[in-house]
Amino acid sequence: MEMTARFAHLDTKVDGRNCDGLVNHNGETTEIRVPLTHMGKRLSPIEGGNLYRLRDRKFLLEDKKRLCAWALGTAVLGFLLMVLHAELCPVVYQPGSIYALSINGLISFSTGCLLILIIAFHYKDIRLFIIDHNQVDWRIAMTSNRVLGISLELIVCAIHPVAIYLRPDMEERQAGKPEQNSSTPLCLSSSHKEVMLDVELLLSALMFLRLYLVHRAVLLHSKVLLSASYRSIGSLNNINFTFRFVLKVLMNKYPARTLLVFILFFWLSAAWMLRLCERQQQVETGGMDTALWLIAITFLTVGYGDVSPHTSCGKVVCLFTGVMGVACTAMLVAVMTKKLALNKGEKHVHFFMMDIQISKRLRHAAANVLRECWLLHRATQTKDSSGEHRHHQRCLLEAIRVFRHLRLKQRKLRDFASEMVDLSKMQMIMCDLSANWNSSYHELEQRIISMEQKLDELGRSFQNTSELLTQALHRRRLDHR
Repeated sequence: MEMTARFAHLDTKVDGRNCDGLVNHNGETTEIRVPLTHMGKRLSPIEGGNLYRLRDRKFLLEDKKRLCAWALGTAVLGFLLMVLHAELCPVVYQPGSIYALSINGLISFSTGCLLILIIAFHYKDIRLFIIDHNQVDWRIAMTSNRVLGISLELIVCAIHPVAIYLRPDMEERQAGKPEQNSSTPLCLSSSHKEVMLDVELLLSALMFLRLYLVHRAVLLHSKVLLSASYRSIGSLNNINFTFRFVLKVLMNKYPARTLLVFILFFWLSAAWMLRLCERQQQVETGGMDTALWLIAITFLTVGYGDVSPHTSCGKVVCLFTGVMGVACTAMLVAVMTKKLALNKGEKHVHFFMMDIQISKRLRHAAANVLRECWLLHRATQTKDSSGEHRHHQRCLLEAIRVFRHLRLKQRKLRDFASEMVDLSKMQMIMCDLSANWNSSYHELEQRIISMEQKLDELGRSFQNTSELLTQALHRRRLDHR
């Protein structure tokens, strides 16, 4: 026993630490916690197993959410700098000045940061795909659709105004020639060609395409995707948690708020784009107030005709605004219809009260028919004038018509109410009927068992009685002998 205890004590000592996480200090044991991995180091999915795969998947989802938020913020920053530059350049500072070059440099710098964030986001997405499918080669995840999507995103995010860097008028400005900047709609000098103005306008308008990052941020930051219960129930029902599903959830929970935010943002954005397009021709629609009015009447499909766009770009903006106005009007009608519709309880109460009122009117109509019949019979028996007789006949026919109309109305109401089957109520009724049938079956079974027992007792009693009679007859015969 002493040798066994000694060897056991020696085996547990390994550099002052045992395998169970206990450290011996003068015969006393202290529990410590040893991390599974080193600080700042992650194990690969193959080395760590399923638990480490789940941990890495959680970290990658958090990194994707963080990168998407930073990318959206960078895109909005570049977009705001572009708007600020387009508004201030012809008025506050001159084209080619240090302020114009600084703002354009900030726009280009934010564009470069956005491209880096997009690449990092897709890198995390590929790693997440590898973990989900237990693959080790990243080239398996690079399908043609994924490569095409990444390329389109990089092209869209790389679009920004670059005509300021060309500056073909540098020699003229160095020679001291004055510039006429009153007719230039963007931050370009007057020596630029018309093609450069159109290119600058097109690149400025295409920066609105960066707002596609909003739907990705909404999807990654939504409670639907972050909730484990949502994901579990959705996977059981084969539901893909895409932006379409999240948008449907938002429209069901906050329909008015979602539509209001979208309409206001679209109204301001379309008005500014129309102003940017119309400033090229120096027309009245180049003002922000007139652009807001034109976008509003186009969005509402009113079209008073007092103002109209003059440029091709402005016409395209107004055409797109009209299409979006029709779509938003349809969604608004659907939302209002859903809000004004009665729920199941309200419908049941409404139809029940309508049925009571129609039944009451139907009884009154039946009473009127009987009364008019009696009056007509009395007029016939007393042989009154033909005018009074015809009057009672007309009253009788009118009472019969009202009675039939109410009967038809009551039948339609009950048919419509019978179509609204409350499934939960029907399920409760069926459950109650099933419970009653089960209880009746058990009661019948108990009664049958009791009847069998009584029949067995009755059979035994008959057998005992027959034995007693046999014994009594045997004794009587002996006595008779």
